[in-house]
Amino acid sequence: MDDDMTRQRPLGIKRLSLGALSGLLAGYAAIAIAELVSAAVRPESGPVIAVGGAAVDRTPPAVKDWAIRQFGTNDKLVLQLGILAVLTVLALALGMVAARWRLAGSLGVLAFGVVGALAATSRPDSTSATDALPSMAGALGGGLLLYWLIGRLTAPSGATAARGSGEPGWDRRGFILAATAAAAASTGAGLVGRALNGSQGQNAVASRKDVVLPAPSSKAAPTPRGAALRIGGISPYVTPNADFYRVDTALVVPKVDANTWKLRIHGEGVERELTLSFADLLKMPLIERTITLTCVSNEVGGPYAGNARWIGVRLADLLQRCGVEPPSKGGPADQLVARSVDGMTIGSPVEDVLDGRDAMLAVGMNGEPLPFEHGFPVRMLVPGLYGYVSACKWIQDIELTTFDAYDPYWVKRDWARRAPIKTQSRIDTPKPFARPNTGTVMVAGVAWAQHRGIDKVEVRVDDGPWQEARLAAEDTRDTWRQWSHEWEATKGGHTLTVRATDLTGATQTAKRTPTVPDGASGWHSVVVTVD
Repeated sequence: MDDDMTRQRPLGIKRLSLGALSGLLAGYAAIAIAELVSAAVRPESGPVIAVGGAAVDRTPPAVKDWAIRQFGTNDKLVLQLGILAVLTVLALALGMVAARWRLAGSLGVLAFGVVGALAATSRPDSTSATDALPSMAGALGGGLLLYWLIGRLTAPSGATAARGSGEPGWDRRGFILAATAAAAASTGAGLVGRALNGSQGQNAVASRKDVVLPAPSSKAAPTPRGAALRIGGISPYVTPNADFYRVDTALVVPKVDANTWKLRIHGEGVERELTLSFADLLKMPLIERTITLTCVSNEVGGPYAGNARWIGVRLADLLQRCGVEPPSKGGPADQLVARSVDGMTIGSPVEDVLDGRDAMLAVGMNGEPLPFEHGFPVRMLVPGLYGYVSACKWIQDIELTTFDAYDPYWVKRDWARRAPIKTQSRIDTPKPFARPNTGTVMVAGVAWAQHRGIDKVEVRVDDGPWQEARLAAEDTRDTWRQWSHEWEATKGGHTLTVRATDLTGATQTAKRTPTVPDGASGWHSVVVTVD
């Protein structure tokens, strides 16, 4: 009867507005209920995280790169805010639909719950159908609330139409009480759910605090005198943990308890499968090395490179303990697939891991246990390879296989299977569009060609001749090198360009290429105006 009455009369602004408000409250309730239920399942099963992760998985590489360029390490926050904005608009729209078709609006809320449930159960780290529960419980609660609130907009038995409005009367007091109660209950559920989800990482936090890193059996050589230049504006030689770049797909940083963490090594050519605990790793001989990491999403001149001192177990030692041989010696596996607790898969060439470079399972970074953001308790790194083919964070599984048999996460998304880091250089100072004064201006930055090393850096002003810059002392071939050049600046606008030559004799190419499929190339330039 109520629905018939609503369909027979044209809707006014008031009813549509109240319907939109009802939809907003229903959406808020759905998210809050889902947050609460996810605490009983796992935080990653919540609809915002699940849908966000599914969106990341299905986003073209070019769009991912654009997001990283535009928003940097805030790209995940922007994505989640965008999802909430879309859900807000949809909730308002469904509320207005419900104002005319009460049941249809509520069923629309349930439909979005199904989308969230499918997203949650399709995630790579999903191991149970229970991941669907938060989205479905939230949608059911939100749908019922919307149906109930819209009912408050219908006149009780015997009420008259609102004077002169052409609309049916409505239960003003009942609606206000219902909306207030719904908002309060939703807020409470959301706060409790957030608190419970936050507490789930407490064991992991406690386990990290308890870690005492043993002294490495093979220490890194002291940083050579002159490796770190004292020049304002240049990147520090060692990147502090808090400033080290972070590029990954995890919308929620995994909090892994080191006391329960396990690593399994298995697959083709593995004669003896191995399962290790964190304590097992710490008992093994550890190496300490200073290594520069670079992300394949780093544009020419970009910030996604950092240098740190790492402590870990040499990966080659572990593989040899399992009986693994490189392909060059008859081993059947040419790809090592590392799996993270969040479902990420990263493939590395077995030959590179076993060729003598300091590939490792790292447990420490700059003198402390790995930060959670950088892979605690254990991450993998291979000098000379971009992170997407080497630097698996939160690692829990290593499988030996072949490139023909398996495509890891990024390869499925059109990135190259093999990706050695390209020779690159960057101007850190002066910054683009700076306005230095005439006279001597210090031009400085960093250059890297991990596992090959930097031999020479040159600077050019406008279209003038290349001039060799002063190189800081080399630490190892796996680290970047700082460089500097004194420029006698003259008035006017100028373009400063840098290029590097690695120790194989190869000079950084001028050809500009995008990051996809195997890293950007080109010379870095900055434009300045001298006053």
